[in-house]
Amino acid sequence: MSLPALSLPLAMPLMRRAVLAFAMLLATPMLATLPASAATPAETFVSDNIQKGLEILRDKKLSAAQRSDQFKTLLLRLVDTRRIALYTLGQYRNTASPADIDAFAAAFQNYASAAYQTYFSKYTNQTLKVTGSTQRNPTDFVVHTQLIDPGSSQQPAVVDFRVRTDGGKPVLVDVAYEGVWLSLAQRDQFVNFLGQNNGNVRTLIAHLSDMAVSLGKPTN
Repeated sequence: MSLPALSLPLAMPLMRRAVLAFAMLLATPMLATLPASAATPAETFVSDNIQKGLEILRDKKLSAAQRSDQFKTLLLRLVDTRRIALYTLGQYRNTASPADIDAFAAAFQNYASAAYQTYFSKYTNQTLKVTGSTQRNPTDFVVHTQLIDPGSSQQPAVVDFRVRTDGGKPVLVDVAYEGVWLSLAQRDQFVNFLGQNNGNVRTLIAHLSDMAVSLGKPTN
C-alpha cells in the first residue's frame, strides 16, 4: 500500500496509546470509586463495563481464544463501530456506494476488534481512575479519567471517553489520549490514504482486512 502510516500495525504511538486507553476501560484491575454526585448515564456505563471486562480477564477457565471471543463480543456491545467507521471516511462517505460503505463498516469493525484485543492483554497492571464527566449536549458526554502506572513516578495520563446516548442506550464513540481523539487521527489517515488511491474505498477495505487477520491471531 502507498501510505506508510497505514502499514501494519496501523497505529502510530498515539494510536497505540489510545487503543491502550480503551483497553484499560475493560482491563483495569483497580478502579477508584465514582464520586457520589456522579450519576450520568455515561459514567455508569463506563463504571459497569470495567467490571464486565474484569470478569473476562480473570476467568482462568477460558483459553486465549475464548477470552478473545468474549472480549470481542463485549467490545461490540460497547462501541458503535459503524458510527466511527463512517466518520473516519470523511468526505469519501459522500461518494462511496452503499455497498462499499457497508463493506467498509464491517472491515473497520473487524480491524478495531483485533487491534483492541492485541493491546489490552499487555497492560493489565495499569489502572484507570474515573474523575468525572462533561455533558456536551443532552445525549453527548465525555467521561474523564486518568491512566495510572503504579510502577512509575510520572504524572497520570489524561484519557477521555466520548459516550453517546442518542440511540436508546449508551455507546462509546471515541477515545482521547492527552487531548488527541483517536477517531480524528484515524480519519486523517484514512482520508490521506484514499486521496492517494483515487478515493477507492475497496482498496482501504482490503488493507484493513489484511491487518485484522494479522492482528487477530490469538496467542497463549
